[in-house]
Amino acid sequence: MKSMFGSPGKASGLVLRLGQCLFAAAALSVMASSPGFTTCTSFCYLIAAMGLEVLWSFGLACLDIHALRLKKDLHNHIFLSLLVVGDWVTAFLSFAAACSSAGVMVVFIKDTDICRLQPTLSCNTFQVSIALSFVAWFLLAISSYVMFWLLATI
Repeated sequence: MKSMFGSPGKASGLVLRLGQCLFAAAALSVMASSPGFTTCTSFCYLIAAMGLEVLWSFGLACLDIHALRLKKDLHNHIFLSLLVVGDWVTAFLSFAAACSSAGVMVVFIKDTDICRLQPTLSCNTFQVSIALSFVAWFLLAISSYVMFWLLATI
């Protein structure tokens, strides 16, 4: 079996999972700390999706640390099947949340001028959180792709 970048139980997989976890946690904390995020359902959905991604990525990062310390091979069919399903579900939810939040920001900024008319909304922090969530999704998409090809090679 090939050892691909981002494989479970490898250092590159650990770096990928830690990146996912850190960017998702940053997106979650920036959005949750900004006042007025509860005015839109898609922002709450972004928080829920990033929370799920933090939990999923952190759990798999801990598993990678365990496998690296004990030099375990995590390439078996059942385990990779679980990772593929979990990564793809989490990736779809994260991408949907990031896209819906970005769409709401377009409406807020360009179509309705809510950001200009209501200075209590912190639109800049919303945009930062959305950008961080797209980076977290991109790292998760790489991981999903790698898991899919690893499963296909077994």
